[in-house]
Amino acid sequence: MTTTLEQPKVEGAEPPPARMRWEPWALAALLVGTAVAYIWGLGASGWANSFYAAAVQAGSESWKAFFFGSSDAANSITVDKPPMSLWLMSLSVRVFGLSSWAMLVPQALLGVGSVALLYATVKRWFGAPAGLLAGLVLALTPIAVLMFRFNNPDALLVLLMIASVWAMLRAVEDGRTRWMVLTGVFVGLGFLTKQLQVMLVVPPLALTYLVAGPPKFGKRLAQCFAALGAMIVSAGWWLLIVELWPASSRPWIGGSQNNSILELTLGYNGLGRLNGAETGSVMPGGGRGEVAAAMGGAGEAMAGGRFPGGGAPGGGGMWGSTGITRMFESAQGGQIAWLMPAALILLVAGLALRGRAPRVDTQRASFLVWGLWLLVTGLTFSFMAGIFHAYYTVALAPAVAALVAIGSATLWRRRDTLWVRAVLATTLLATAAMSWVLLGRSASFVPWLKWAVVVVGVVAAVAVLVPALTRGRIGAVVTLAALFTGLAGPTAYAVDTIATPHTGSIVSAGPNVEGAHGGPGGMGGPGGMGGPGGMGGAGRTDGAAVPTLPGGALAGATDGAAAGATDGMGGMGAMGGAAGGLLSGSEPGAELVALLEQDSGNYTWVAAAIGSNSASGYQLATEDPVMPIGGFNGSDPSPTLEQFQQYVADGKIHYFISGGRGGGMGGDGTASEISTWVQENFTAVTVDGVTLYDLMS
Repeated sequence: MTTTLEQPKVEGAEPPPARMRWEPWALAALLVGTAVAYIWGLGASGWANSFYAAAVQAGSESWKAFFFGSSDAANSITVDKPPMSLWLMSLSVRVFGLSSWAMLVPQALLGVGSVALLYATVKRWFGAPAGLLAGLVLALTPIAVLMFRFNNPDALLVLLMIASVWAMLRAVEDGRTRWMVLTGVFVGLGFLTKQLQVMLVVPPLALTYLVAGPPKFGKRLAQCFAALGAMIVSAGWWLLIVELWPASSRPWIGGSQNNSILELTLGYNGLGRLNGAETGSVMPGGGRGEVAAAMGGAGEAMAGGRFPGGGAPGGGGMWGSTGITRMFESAQGGQIAWLMPAALILLVAGLALRGRAPRVDTQRASFLVWGLWLLVTGLTFSFMAGIFHAYYTVALAPAVAALVAIGSATLWRRRDTLWVRAVLATTLLATAAMSWVLLGRSASFVPWLKWAVVVVGVVAAVAVLVPALTRGRIGAVVTLAALFTGLAGPTAYAVDTIATPHTGSIVSAGPNVEGAHGGPGGMGGPGGMGGPGGMGGAGRTDGAAVPTLPGGALAGATDGAAAGATDGMGGMGAMGGAAGGLLSGSEPGAELVALLEQDSGNYTWVAAAIGSNSASGYQLATEDPVMPIGGFNGSDPSPTLEQFQQYVADGKIHYFISGGRGGGMGGDGTASEISTWVQENFTAVTVDGVTLYDLMS
């Protein structure tokens, strides 16, 4: 055996792990298996999140739309995130043509890359078995399976966050400034992917290096500032260009009320997520009466308290309850919580075992950075009062996977010690109990599995307490039993996620879960009917449910009609429609598509519709620009009534499509003014069940 790791010899440090002959084959099996799982049946989800799919299509047609992340190739407005995650998908579509596969395969490959990079990061200091376990846990985490098969920005964000930890730990290893600069670059690129969410890993990175970096403290501090500078440069170049670009010749910055990328960064995608004051959002400040007035009967039901999540215990309003247990609740638990108790237990035990190691010990630094990542991000998600969706929890998956792997490897090597065996047994019991709870929330989903996990987990826990049973072939059997205890539940959820198409703006992994309402982002399972008292959610396309608007309002109601009814189970029935809505893309029929494509070359926009999701389906069907009035929420003041009237006078817009999401909830959106003006001055016709107006008539 040969050693592949060159590491300075430090008194009290663990020896570098040795390379085994089977490592390349095991790694190949892990990565090939991950690729197959993530690519299998990928096209079944269609456009997935059509909000981003439309921007991908626009970027594949216009380099200007590509650069800004515009929702349409005519560059009327951008999505409400920076465009970096869109760039990869748009390039793929440019090469292979517009299709679900061309858009989603890059996301799946980002997942394979994330698994490979996490393996490499853990393996370098803890050995191949730990690296393989970390990669396997990440690959099978239900919400990771979903996000790496979906077109949200989270796939690229996860890869860049792992890369930042990899680079920082390399800096801990040899103290070279270049690694800290690279750390800053990865964080900056993460900012261009999903703005301030990536900043949650900055405190773990900085604190870990200040504690464990080899140079003297002054140099360590200077290196952290070098990383900060690299982060500012790698993210700031795009922000600076956008901010300095004349507003008259670039698209409106979606999600902002004043056409400012800085406002979007610090407001809607920044502090607003923490305190709930996202101007222009669905329900800023928690004003349920305002939503009730805008949505008729459906809104009244929500305001009257009949919708779960409108005033959940513990605060958080329509985005679900906040508190220390939020990650374990019905909406989030099945996504990420399977191994969180194990990760926390192993974090404490691992730090205790490395307590006497030198300050620069890379193994202790690994525990520290992954542990801080889990705690900082988990606590932020638990207490943030603004927009929160269950799929955000994918940002916890690398930390959980790494802690389970490095903690298990560290404790297994010390299993001759009684208290270590006791901790391992406790970890197994806690994991089995967590699986029992999570699997029990879906009574009809593989009902025997929770019993099998508990039985195997208890047997494995007892066996770990007996030293003789942790050696040789029996020890291998015990190891397999432990793996079954930890991974059986997540694997079942992962298989269900792969087998189920997912579409819409709010999606979740695994089967339907009882009681998983908790406001937006707290949908029960991918379709979220959630059992008694649950609600229809956006996500599944297997007939379980169709998209609903946050708060139970009408994602697909056309012409602003509150066409909903209760589902008979205490929740608001899921709404759908050809015109789409806040959370669901439009689905035009063949006759409507043909009408929009007629003489399309004569117009800048073949149509305009209120809300990005409503516009997206028409654009994807025709591959021609469709103006999304008001952006995602329909509440952005883009365009103004005067601007829209001028576009019509100049012959730039052919049709106005009624329905979708009309706006101004908490923002200065002009969607309702435009809609009223069109209705008063043009004649309505109905095609394929959709009402539209010919603005050239």
